[in-house]
Amino acid sequence: MKSPTGRKPPPRLVARFVAISWRDLAVSFGPILLVSVAAIWLAVRLIQPAPPSTLTMSAGPKGSTYWNAAQKYKTILARNNITLTVLESEGSAQNLARLSDPASHVDVAFVQDGLSSKVPEGLVSLGSVAYVPLAVFYHGPPVTRLSQFEGERLAIGAEGSGTRELALTLLKANGIEPGGKTQLLPLSGDDAARALVAGKIDVAFLAGDSAQPPVMGRLMRMPGVRFFDFAQADAYARRFPYLTAITIPMGAFDFGRNLPAAPLHFIAPTAELVARDSLHPALSDLLVDAAKEVHGRSTLLQRAGEFPAPRAQDFPISDDAARYYKSGKSFLYRVLPFWLASLADRLLVVLVPIIVVLIPGLRLVPGLYAWRVKSRIYRWYGSLIALERAALADNSPEERRSLVRQLDKIEESVNGMKMPLAYAGQFYVLREHIGFVRERLSAVRERLAATREEADATRAAEGDGDGSSDTRAASPGDEPAKRT
Repeated sequence: MKSPTGRKPPPRLVARFVAISWRDLAVSFGPILLVSVAAIWLAVRLIQPAPPSTLTMSAGPKGSTYWNAAQKYKTILARNNITLTVLESEGSAQNLARLSDPASHVDVAFVQDGLSSKVPEGLVSLGSVAYVPLAVFYHGPPVTRLSQFEGERLAIGAEGSGTRELALTLLKANGIEPGGKTQLLPLSGDDAARALVAGKIDVAFLAGDSAQPPVMGRLMRMPGVRFFDFAQADAYARRFPYLTAITIPMGAFDFGRNLPAAPLHFIAPTAELVARDSLHPALSDLLVDAAKEVHGRSTLLQRAGEFPAPRAQDFPISDDAARYYKSGKSFLYRVLPFWLASLADRLLVVLVPIIVVLIPGLRLVPGLYAWRVKSRIYRWYGSLIALERAALADNSPEERRSLVRQLDKIEESVNGMKMPLAYAGQFYVLREHIGFVRERLSAVRERLAATREEADATRAAEGDGDGSSDTRAASPGDEPAKRT
């Protein structure tokens, strides 16, 4: 709309100034927020759930060493509000079968090494916890090799026991197998010892509870009962890596009677605390910690602190147990109650993406925000430079008017922008530059107009000079008349 004078009114300043541009802030912060949310979601998906409050352990016959040890585990875990259910079993073989069957819902068990040539998948060891000594007692003249028991009556342990599995392995290595002339009887523990004393059997293979030093000392005092000294103990340990050659020194059972009268050599597999590989890491730490308390003391068969130990025998050591043996419990579990440490441990996993992604990202937000606001200002400078260059060319009047219209559109768009107050200075600088380009356009236009007027005047002057000569040439008689 034109004014009554016919001139275009000056452009009105309609820019809206705000404290902050929420749209620019959202665009700047949005991608960082989305990345952070994705990282937190992934961390939550990968985070370990809270440890269960119950565990099931398959131990051994009621009253056995395994059973008694499991009861101690139960007491220790109860300190941290973990309920341990202890199941009776026939021994290591049944414990392994239960662990291998998910339907049994057994989480952890004591398993003697050497029971299976192929380790079931999904099972890991939390460490070896004790030796399981194998002691062989017999009637008759002294013997030095197991093969010399061929054709006799041998008590090798009940079905499902680790004693039976180990005895069968050793006898097979000596050429004695089931179905031959040697009688292999399913007697174990006290039943086998009583049968041996009564003369109902010739040889008794005793392991675990039945081969503890007090039991061996009592049998060695029995008339007619001999202890089989494993003179080939080192060879057995080389042949079967899960076996350890152990020597009990002279007089260890009874100093007064000097029992034994000579060092005793025998072999012993180790018992491992075996669990499913799905066992929660926090519970793994608790179980290994309990094992140290239950199995770590000194005995005739082991030194103090020798067990538990990360010995790789039949089962691979779990990653969590390996970490525990290397560096102990984590800081949180050392200084906080178990339930609180477990909660804090899981919260830390969520905080990691916040610390790694969100906090550094927040430092980028001010720069991105400033860049977005300034970009709305700077993008007009390219158009201004193009207009200024076009104005310097030799343009026709219509082309100049087009340039002015383009400049008016730029100014109108700039005046309609929404700007944060912090960038008002740069906004006014842009308007000054628009005015500068407008002045350049006006100056060029005036200069061109002046140049054109000067050229027109020059042409007009030259045209007047030519007309006078012609007139004078066409009127030769005028001069004499003037003279007259």
